[in-house]
Amino acid sequence: MIWSLFKIILFVVLIGAATVGASYLLETNGGIRIDVGAMEFNLGALQAVIVLVVLVIALWVLLKIAGLIVATVRFLNGDETAISRHFDRNRERKGYAALADGLMALASGEERVAMTKAARAERYLRRPELTNLITAQAAEMAGDRRKATEVYKRLLTDERTRFVGVRGLMKQKLEEGDTETAIKLAEKAFALKPQHAETGDVLLALQATQNDWHGARETLGKKVKHGALPKDVGKRRDAVLALQEAKGIFEDGNSIRAREAAIEANHKSPDLIPASVMAARAYLKQDNPRYAARVLSKTWKVHPHPELAAAYAEIKPNETPTERIKRFRTLTKAKPDHPETKMLLAELYIGAEDWTKAREALGDLPETKPTQRVLTLMAAIERGENAPEMDIRALLTKAVTAPRGPQWVCDKCNHIHAEWTPVCGNCGAFDTLSWREPETTETRTPGSDKVNSLLVGAPDIAPDAEMVVDAEDDPAEREQLVDEAAAEVIEGEAKEAGADDAEDIEDTDKEKS
Repeated sequence: MIWSLFKIILFVVLIGAATVGASYLLETNGGIRIDVGAMEFNLGALQAVIVLVVLVIALWVLLKIAGLIVATVRFLNGDETAISRHFDRNRERKGYAALADGLMALASGEERVAMTKAARAERYLRRPELTNLITAQAAEMAGDRRKATEVYKRLLTDERTRFVGVRGLMKQKLEEGDTETAIKLAEKAFALKPQHAETGDVLLALQATQNDWHGARETLGKKVKHGALPKDVGKRRDAVLALQEAKGIFEDGNSIRAREAAIEANHKSPDLIPASVMAARAYLKQDNPRYAARVLSKTWKVHPHPELAAAYAEIKPNETPTERIKRFRTLTKAKPDHPETKMLLAELYIGAEDWTKAREALGDLPETKPTQRVLTLMAAIERGENAPEMDIRALLTKAVTAPRGPQWVCDKCNHIHAEWTPVCGNCGAFDTLSWREPETTETRTPGSDKVNSLLVGAPDIAPDAEMVVDAEDDPAEREQLVDEAAAEVIEGEAKEAGADDAEDIEDTDKEKS
């Protein structure tokens, strides 16, 4: 509306300027005299301007005639499209100008303008493979899904634009939540262009969400074959898919084939912790503990992890704490300075009731990396050395609010997972989980100082909250608070450290009692 008004005003201004200019020329004295041989022409100012305009038009017509003559000569020399190109040149110029305007409007977010320019370009160019794409994307931006679907279906009829049409329909089905149809369209698009990285990733993610691990491995192999994925990355991801395929086969009851798939996954990616654990247990099922120990120790040298230690303990579940310490030297000597190695050694010495060596094994972790697991182990050492109850409660209280330490965290969205999975449960990314400490922000709970002082039992702070005073008046209630906090921390750490090690410590405590 504003643009139309602007054009009207501009037209009126130009007409007015032309009128004023003509009046000025009529009132101007003098003119132009032209002598040609014996003839003489005297022109006034206005007449001279008119003659100049006529000459420019005549020159333009002359150039057009010359162009037509050149096109005719080319036609006579065998160029059958020379004359048609000559007449279509102006249409093409207008069409490509409209096409460029449509692309600019699409990039600027003016979907209605883009659709109008695309329709204008189609009238001049007759190139649906270009204009339909702009129309479909503009219709999607405008929320006209019916129009977009209609245009994408038209693109399917042309061999050159079939992939674009299939891909567009696939994205629409994904937005609608029609996963079944989206998988079929993704398979079709991937078959048309297997080197297209985005389509392959979409198909791979959809197959993973549907637990089609065999199909996902085939898709991954094609991506590597056509150069859409580096070989080393493809090998790693194939190991992840083989691991999930092994889990599915195990759930179906085919334990022999599941063990073979788990071992295959470990061979493809020895640093994949879940694959190493499953392969080790598969070797144990085959009564081959030596191979199981080799797999676990090889992965431990790359990345120490509590699940590896738990699986290593399963190799000889009935050994004494002293025997276990000796056997675990294969792991503990690999990376002695790693925090996981220090915590593992501390747990082993706690099981053997060697409190001095357990404290030496932890080293400076309680000061440099005071996680829940470290502080809980330190509290167990303090209790074994008959330290004051207040010191033990202080450690357990600190452990309640301490960081949990390394966990399975998605590298794409930083979502924390309780256990490893091939696909992030939050963002759907494939093979993005890594064992590391999550990014956390410093937060503080209101009144936490008073509660901590209550749990520790510090006498120098007098809380003014009514429920805190009541708790101090009731020693049984305060004891219950401490026991619940300690039980929660110990229970979480038992899961992370491995069930076998936790049972050994518990059995030792029972024997002491």
